[in-house]
Amino acid sequence: MPSKINHVSEADHDIVTAAVAAAEAHTSGEIVTVVAAKSNDYDDVALVWASVIAFIAMSVIALFPDFYRGIYDRLTGGWGHEFTANQWLGTVIAIGVLKWIGMWVILLWRPLRMALTPRAIKAQRVRARAIDLFKVGTEAKTIGRTGVLLYLSLKEHRADIVADEAIAAKVSADVWGNAMAALIERVRAGQPGEGMAEAVRQMGIVLAEHFPKGDENPNELPDRLIEI
Repeated sequence: MPSKINHVSEADHDIVTAAVAAAEAHTSGEIVTVVAAKSNDYDDVALVWASVIAFIAMSVIALFPDFYRGIYDRLTGGWGHEFTANQWLGTVIAIGVLKWIGMWVILLWRPLRMALTPRAIKAQRVRARAIDLFKVGTEAKTIGRTGVLLYLSLKEHRADIVADEAIAAKVSADVWGNAMAALIERVRAGQPGEGMAEAVRQMGIVLAEHFPKGDENPNELPDRLIEI
């Protein structure tokens, strides 16, 4: 039986769920909150770094062959055999392969891999993951197309908001700026639940302005914080 995912505490769950319920009390909008440990494994980034390091290592050896032959002679006390051109090429390639493998092994340590991933790539992957989750669990799931997803990816320290058709038509993406800023600030301070709750409050203010609560407003999407 799979173990339960716990990216945040039970107290964080309670805080976020209460914030969603309070925000939806004043709007016909439906807020879905999702938190994930990370949005991507960034295997391609590790491959690029390993290839770059291997290429640099081979290039340096090829540019300064006499220096490295001198090192070889010192290590062997001058008793090493003279390399032919093909043998030298094979040695350079072998060193490049070893460098590639070594860098790949080093980058199995996820914190380093995350640190070496450019911020722009992280932002793209978080956005793509948020859109995928939105399409699966939020898009067109309400009668008035008033669903909005708040997505937090902890390892990247990034979040995103994706809104359904009716909301996107009235609320531009930059309007969510205050909500995003409040969320990221608290996540960096080690308070993801407080951050998401504050973002939900800010989102609720925007939604209440453009989509006030009507007479008939069923709760069509879950209020609880979803962990994946």
